[in-house]
Amino acid sequence: MAMFPDTFQMPVAIILLGGGFLACFLGYRLFRFILLGYGLVAGAVLVSQMSFPETWMAITAAIIGGLIGAALFLAVYFVGVAVAGAGLGVLAVHLVWTQRSDDPHLLVIILMAIVGVFTALVFQRYVIILVTSFTGASLSLVAVMALLGHVNITEAPVETLEAFKRISEERAVFFAWLVLSLLGVFVQLRKTSAGKHKKQKK
Repeated sequence: MAMFPDTFQMPVAIILLGGGFLACFLGYRLFRFILLGYGLVAGAVLVSQMSFPETWMAITAAIIGGLIGAALFLAVYFVGVAVAGAGLGVLAVHLVWTQRSDDPHLLVIILMAIVGVFTALVFQRYVIILVTSFTGASLSLVAVMALLGHVNITEAPVETLEAFKRISEERAVFFAWLVLSLLGVFVQLRKTSAGKHKKQKK
């Protein structure tokens, strides 16, 4: 079942590409807006799992679900860094395990999520930069694959997740993701450091 009509493929991919680049290179400065965007997407995706007889109903429900998701994500803004750290820990586990034939054990995932939370609280700025850079790069690559016609991001989330899976499984795509992510980290570190120096001079 499609999330949206196929005609939405191009505009959704362009929006995803723009959002991905913003998160990758300006994630720390726009962290509240990044959370807002992720909440919108999460809410819309969850609602899209329901069946609707008409396309306009599905779109309306997705918008309402997105707004609710955005509100929930903003409501937990103060624990957003901890959530981001947990997400980074889980992401690290999955990226490592995709190089193996088996799936990561649940206890390993939970342990890395806990480690990510504590790391995030201690190194808040760096964790936000890492999370936004790496997730933003992932979204950007998925958008590029959609624009090139390699994936259909209007399809059900389970199928769309295959695009993210390709990032870790295909070496060329993985290398592009890693380079873009590290470039995002570098740019964000430079920008935030420059901002701190300006404040100190004042």
